Amino acid sequence: MKKAFAVCFSLAVLASVAVAADLKSGLEPGKLIGPFDVVKCAGPDDNVKVGTELCYRCKYGSRPMVMVFSRSTDDKVATLVKKLDGAVAANSSKQLSAFVNLLGSDREALESKAKEFSSATKAGNVPLVVPVEFENGPADYGINPGAEVTVIVAKGGKVMANHAFAKGALNDAGIAAVLKDAEGLVQ
Repeated sequence: MKKAFAVCFSLAVLASVAVAADLKSGLEPGKLIGPFDVVKCAGPDDNVKVGTELCYRCKYGSRPMVMVFSRSTDDKVATLVKKLDGAVAANSSKQLSAFVNLLGSDREALESKAKEFSSATKAGNVPLVVPVEFENGPADYGINPGAEVTVIVAKGGKVMANHAFAKGALNDAGIAAVLKDAEGLVQ
């Protein structure tokens, strides 16, 4: 009985890992990143006032950038944001940039959550925004509704790497992979 349980448990874990590995969300490497409007909710003093609608993708132009699309503000997402914030600070001379897009069904609630999340993470270099297309992000970016976190790493207006995480799947290894790709943009 114990052996059968162990086998079933192992198969369930392997199946969940395989599903997470197969999750596709966001633009694939090699694709061009298009403009999309967001509302700045919190973040650095970057000459954009909180409440302003703009295109951060456009503001950053062809600079190396990391775009996070998240339906969660849990501890792992907070860790990712804090580490991205540090990477942006450490690579400011190389113009590394990042911004975090919160996704969900209620724009006002998302804007409030973004402000709280910014305070909790103390992110001083990474704007927290809500896309105008707030439920799933910009339509032409192909953000999978089943992805809790999608990260697009881009340089020169082109996707260099893409990471997608199902609900609860963002972990230390995933965070490390995102940071490795982000820091690879400025090497």
